[in-house]
Amino acid sequence: MGCRADPLVSPPPLATGAPASAGAAGLAFSPMREEDLEAVLDIERRSFAEPWSRGMFLHELKIPFSKTTVARACNPAADVTAASGPAPIMGYICRWLVGDELQILNLAVHPEARHRGAGRALITLALREAEAVGARVITLEVQRQNAAALALYHELGFRECGVRRHYYGRGADAVLMQRLMHPAAPVDVDNLEGAG
Repeated sequence: MGCRADPLVSPPPLATGAPASAGAAGLAFSPMREEDLEAVLDIERRSFAEPWSRGMFLHELKIPFSKTTVARACNPAADVTAASGPAPIMGYICRWLVGDELQILNLAVHPEARHRGAGRALITLALREAEAVGARVITLEVQRQNAAALALYHELGFRECGVRRHYYGRGADAVLMQRLMHPAAPVDVDNLEGAG
């Protein structure tokens, strides 16, 4: 796979005042495949004290309402060819779309790629997806001690809505966050074409 964005993972731009293109960080997105698992597990282990297991990621690949997307480094000046192999994975996001809610379950960025826009690009991808499917709300949990992630989520319109004590282990609480998407305009059922 080269650095071309997968159209199934790269929804149209947000109509609302959302951040710039998710590709702005020099990343290309694609659905995670089993062959991506070693790189994803390496990032997972470097990112969390209690990382997800191989089995957990494999399970997510089988659930119909679960999507895991990887972000690969992309040099816009020179596309990566199949002969040179896939570009390295810089991060990933796992989310569920159930009903009108998109829930972010897991997001991590390779330590060497942090503070360069990859996390923002992955969240922006989720925001675009939520808007494209008409989701009402996006939810996530973040460790209270993760100041950088908390600041990013606040900046992108997420609000704190609760706490899960010891969610990440003894003394490591999770802050519950949500972002309400713009509700659709109310439908006037009395004036629908063909009504009455």
